[in-house]
Amino acid sequence: MHAGNQNEPAVVGSEFAQVEVRIDASGNGPRLRLTDLRTGQVRYLDALELETIIWLPDGHLRQLLDPAADRWREDPGR
Repeated sequence: MHAGNQNEPAVVGSEFAQVEVRIDASGNGPRLRLTDLRTGQVRYLDALELETIIWLPDGHLRQLLDPAADRWREDPGR
């Protein structure tokens, strides 16, 4: 992934997912704006949230990656 210009999106993809990554500066500080290109779902992650992901034990990260846990539920409000 090449960051390039802050307004230029990068796409991180595999056979399972396509995610657009941008740096967003419209909040209180810079954050990542992540967009699921399949559904249009958007999530913003600030520095604290990103650091938390880095420090997650592998077992916790595997739980987050389980698509049956949240991703394909009928209730979109979660």
